[in-house]
Amino acid sequence: MDIKEINEKIQRESAFVDLLSMELGKVIVGQKYMTERLLIGMLSNGHVLLEGVPGLAKTLAIKSLASAVHAKFNRIQFTPDLLPADLLGTMIYSQKREEFTVRKGPIFSNFILADEINRAPAKVQSALLEAMQEKQVTIGDTTFKLEEPFLVLATQNPIEQEGTYPLPEAQVDRFMLKIVIGYPSKEEEKMIIRQNIAAEFPKANAVISPEDIVNARQVVREVYMDEKIERYIVDIVFASRNPSEYKLSKLAQLISYGGSPRASINLALASKAYAFIKRRGYVIPEDVRAVCADVMRHRIGLTYEAEAENVTAENIISEILNAVEVP
Repeated sequence: MDIKEINEKIQRESAFVDLLSMELGKVIVGQKYMTERLLIGMLSNGHVLLEGVPGLAKTLAIKSLASAVHAKFNRIQFTPDLLPADLLGTMIYSQKREEFTVRKGPIFSNFILADEINRAPAKVQSALLEAMQEKQVTIGDTTFKLEEPFLVLATQNPIEQEGTYPLPEAQVDRFMLKIVIGYPSKEEEKMIIRQNIAAEFPKANAVISPEDIVNARQVVREVYMDEKIERYIVDIVFASRNPSEYKLSKLAQLISYGGSPRASINLALASKAYAFIKRRGYVIPEDVRAVCADVMRHRIGLTYEAEAENVTAENIISEILNAVEVP
């Protein structure tokens, strides 16, 4: 297929994106950045970690997305006493039939909201992350495939660290995107108040089906990516590992480890999904730059020097983007 054909196909296939955005816009005031990133995660089959203070519509956004896609949705509130069986399910003995039967847990759904994921101990987090990676769950000696689309959207509260179990780096790496959400503007806050004190709160209606999402994922992979863009992505990730090679020697003391190959894969996929959302059949450098912070911010380790100097992963990413040559 040539670029023109791919472009026309993407134009046709991505028509539902506007519908979906409008439907979410009815419920979520502002937060365009968050809803766009949720769509990128959904279209590129990647899990999303949302970080923000309480009350910024994280749960509402995920719930509304599940309603608009007409998918099965389960919310799991993570607590320190949660067990892996509460998540995955367990074997229950039936006296009547004198045998064990499987009772499936809430993980058997299309959209999983893992609320305050850092409140649960490591064994629960690892049970969830295995399901995310393998897209299957084993209960007893039976393995069950999880339904497609399967998407985990986890939230964590960055302020209160008492009684939390921060996610280990290897587990955070399983999330395709980490989105940091800020407060709404004054105008948006007025709209939020109006919406919440009105007689009826708006609801998102189903505008597409889970099958449409599975098909759209195939189309996203057809988005054309030039070799120059691939090189650009590799350069960005390598600059986070060996900053000195990119005339960024000052960053060498601030980075303890850079992005893994998973960072490169996810940056390429997220760029394709971003191009798809913008209804384009090819990736341009601006697509890579737009999603770079969300893909990379949780994959760059900071040293004590960086923390002492108040340098964040975002600062390092913008330094890298300024230094790496744009094709």
